[in-house]
Amino acid sequence: MPLFRFLPAALLGLLATGAMAQPAAARNMLYLQGSASAGGTHILTLGTTLPWHTSGWQLGSGALSGHWDAYASYWNYRGVQRSGLWLLGLTPVLRWTPDGGRSAWFVQAGIGVTLMDHLYEKPGKSFSTAFNFASHLGVGLRLGEHRQQELMLSVQHISNARIKRPNPGINLVQLRYAVHW
Repeated sequence: MPLFRFLPAALLGLLATGAMAQPAAARNMLYLQGSASAGGTHILTLGTTLPWHTSGWQLGSGALSGHWDAYASYWNYRGVQRSGLWLLGLTPVLRWTPDGGRSAWFVQAGIGVTLMDHLYEKPGKSFSTAFNFASHLGVGLRLGEHRQQELMLSVQHISNARIKRPNPGINLVQLRYAVHW
């Protein structure tokens, strides 16, 4: 798809727009993420988070906050006709931080949408749609003197929610490094 050739410029534009739109207290995040599946698919992702304009909510002994997660990924795999694809994703995410939001640890979950530049097809597994849903659950740790960095380990499932068959889905283990700005 020609649209995906302009992916890097579009992502940088989104990052710049998000940075200008956020108050200083709600910092954006830029991240690099590596993912792998049991079937030999390896994924590299560049993304950003855009905090929701809210102070969050108290939930039990912790604080609940939300953000948008916008990302672009390149998938490398041994396919039937191709060996790679580009994917764009957008996910609303909820994050719970213990100790009233003061803890360095957090847990987050989200369900969003993705769009591939062509179908994911490899021996034994073929997606029937380029549009899919992505859900994840992760645990992370904020690092640094001002907690401006993060490490997160998560699991993600991507499938089309039975919009069309076959719907094999894919499960991924992900490691993310992020920097707030």
